[in-house]
Amino acid sequence: MLLLMPLTVWAAKNGLKPRLVVCTDIAPADVEPDDMESMVRLMAYADCFEIEALITSVGWNCDPYPLEWQQYLFRVITAYAKDVPNLMRRSGQKGFQPIRKENGQQELGYWPSAEYITSRAVMGSMYGGIKAIGERNDSPGSELLIRLADEDDPRPIYVAAWGGANTLAQAIWRVKQTRSDNEVRNFVRKFRLFTITDQDMQYSMRMNRAYSSHMWLRKEFQNDLQFIWDEGAWQEQCELGKRHWQQHKDMIQGKGALGREYPNYKWGVEGDTPSFLYVMPNGLNDPEDPHQCSWAGYHKRGICADSLTTAWTSWLNPVRSISVGYKRRFYPDELNDFCARMQWAAEGKGNRNPQIVIAPLQITAKAGDTIRLDASKSFDPDGDALRFLWWQQPEIGRTKVTIDQSDQSITTFHIPSDTKGDTIHLICEVHDGGPFHLVAYRRIIVSIK
Repeated sequence: MLLLMPLTVWAAKNGLKPRLVVCTDIAPADVEPDDMESMVRLMAYADCFEIEALITSVGWNCDPYPLEWQQYLFRVITAYAKDVPNLMRRSGQKGFQPIRKENGQQELGYWPSAEYITSRAVMGSMYGGIKAIGERNDSPGSELLIRLADEDDPRPIYVAAWGGANTLAQAIWRVKQTRSDNEVRNFVRKFRLFTITDQDMQYSMRMNRAYSSHMWLRKEFQNDLQFIWDEGAWQEQCELGKRHWQQHKDMIQGKGALGREYPNYKWGVEGDTPSFLYVMPNGLNDPEDPHQCSWAGYHKRGICADSLTTAWTSWLNPVRSISVGYKRRFYPDELNDFCARMQWAAEGKGNRNPQIVIAPLQITAKAGDTIRLDASKSFDPDGDALRFLWWQQPEIGRTKVTIDQSDQSITTFHIPSDTKGDTIHLICEVHDGGPFHLVAYRRIIVSIK
C-alpha cells in the first residue's frame, strides 16, 4: 500500500497510525457548525489516524448535551461511507479488513470501514464541570477510554477535546477508585490531551476556570499528563477560515457526500481542527515533543489563564505571536491539502503528496562539523516537479545556522564551534507542481556533542 503522507519520526519506525480519540460537542449548524466542519475534515483524513473513539459530550453550548445531537455525527459517518470508495483510490486500497482486524492496529494509509467508525461512536459525559465527575457520571465513552488504555499497545492515545474533556476526567476518576497510585499514574501516562480551551461549561461561564474538570486534570496530573491547553491556535484557525471562506465554498462544500455535510460557518471556521492537526503524521512534527511547531501552531509550557496550573499553551505573548505566525505560514498548505482530499472524495482522482526521501533523520555531530543533507531521491507519485526549501525552527536550541542552497535538494550547513550540548532542528519542506501544490515535510534533529 502506498503511503501518501510522510511520517513522523515515531511513525516511521513502526508504520502504524497514531491513536486518536475525539470528544465532540457536535451540534446543529444553526447552533454551532464548527464541530461538523472539523468532523468532515477528520473523515477526509481517516487514513492518517486510528480513530479509537468519537465521543459526543458536553460543550460550551450544551450542558447537558442533548442526545438527539448525536445524529449529526452519524450523518458525517454516513457521508464517509459513500465517499470512502473514492478516497481509497488515493492509495489503491481494494477493500476493507475484517472488523476484528480493524479493531487491532491499523497501518498508516489504511482507510477504515464506516462499520468500524460507527462502532467507535459513543456517548460520553453529558454534564460539564468538575462537580459532575463521580459515581453517576460513567458513560460508554469513559468505559471505552479505560479499555483502550488497558490494551496491550505501546502507542500513546491522543485525546482531542473539541468540547469538554469530562469523559477522560471521569475515566481517570473511576480508575482512581479501584487501582493503586502507581497504577493510576501509568494509566494517565497513556494519554495526551489537547483541549480547545475549557469548554466543559456554558459559554457565559467560560472565565470560571475552577468550574472546569480541565483545571483538575492539569493540577492533579501535571507530571503525568501531557496537556496542551490551546487558547491561541484555535482562534487563529477560525479567523483564517473566514478569510479563506471562498476557497471553502468552491473546493470543499458540495464536494462528494462529505462536502454536502460541510456547513457554513457561524462564529469561525473549524476552531477545533488544531487538536488533531497537532497529531497529523505529515513529517513536520513529532507530537511526543510539544516543542516542535506544527499545523496546530506552536506551544510552550507555561501558566494557564487560571493562574494556578501549567500546561503547554500559547495564550500569552511572545508565544502567542509565534504560534499565530506558524498558523499563517502553514495555513495555505493545510487548506490546499484538505481541498485536494475533497476532490478525491468527489471524483476518485486528484493530486497526491510528494514523498521525501532523506536519512538519517537524527544526527549526532560535533561542534565545528559541516553537515550535508541529501533529499535528491525524493519523488512525486504523480510525476510532478518538486520545489525544495530547507529551514530551521529557531525556538529550539540556541544555535542558529546558515543553510547553504536552501532551495535545492542537497544542502549543507556549518555548526559553530561554541555549540556543544545544543540541538538544531531543521525542516525539509517540499511542494509539488501539481494541483494545489501539495506539501511534505521531514524534520532533521542534530544533537551536538
